[in-house]
Amino acid sequence: MKKITIYTGPICNYCDAAKRLLQRNSLQFSEIDISSGPEVLNEMIKKSNGKRTIPQIFFDNKHIGGYVEIRELEKNKKLLDTLK
Repeated sequence: MKKITIYTGPICNYCDAAKRLLQRNSLQFSEIDISSGPEVLNEMIKKSNGKRTIPQIFFDNKHIGGYVEIRELEKNKKLLDTLK
């Protein structure tokens, strides 16, 4: 199974929703809070090809997108297949 990494920030409803979605599917993930320093934000922006919004979600090193994209994967029953 691929490693899930999610970049989040404080007071972010979409971040909370994305984490609940992952937990609902019994998926473990690593969370990186962009408020921990400017270098973390810059790292996220670089890895996500310029995306500045949160959350930004990665399966291994592949950029999946944000909450809308991961919700679409779940809705279409492709989430677990994408993680294989």
